[in-house]
Amino acid sequence: MSELPRPGALVLVAVINGWRDMEIARLLGWYRIPVRSAPKVVAVDYLAFYQTQAFDAEKWRIQYIAPVYGNELVTRLELLSDEPDQPNARLEYFKIQLGPLIELPEPILATNWRRITFFYTTGEYLLRAKTVNDLIVQRDVRQILWQSLRERASAGQAYGTKNLPDLDVDSNTLAALLGFLQPQK
Repeated sequence: MSELPRPGALVLVAVINGWRDMEIARLLGWYRIPVRSAPKVVAVDYLAFYQTQAFDAEKWRIQYIAPVYGNELVTRLELLSDEPDQPNARLEYFKIQLGPLIELPEPILATNWRRITFFYTTGEYLLRAKTVNDLIVQRDVRQILWQSLRERASAGQAYGTKNLPDLDVDSNTLAALLGFLQPQK
């Protein structure tokens, strides 16, 4: 079995829309993110997969994570060559290369949130979380998280680094940049 993240690991919570995508991650070792809706930084240590309603009895939870080994820019058609007529076939996607899926000892449940987009957290928060709300990094840690993400982006492992704001941003803006739907007060 693979290792759980260390406390300081950067984790991107990512939506996984169905069993097919979960099987692609498990068997082929990759996950796709459309560039047009991708978070600012994709060079993280782990992905945590938020399972949507399509997972029926296992919906609205994070049950699996995977270490991130790298990423590359490809078209959807390069990823899913059996779908040449798909409307998004020519659009660019990040192909996130993954290590083996790791099942969490206990799933992290979405008690209040159902619609989730990408957001960042840390290994420490992931390891302690019982609910998705527990993954939200508290205000005093957000500057550190944002600085870590900026360093990753500056190292050339992400797109759009010139558009990242300086570290001196107000807490509501920082919450939005980190992908939190509701800023913590």
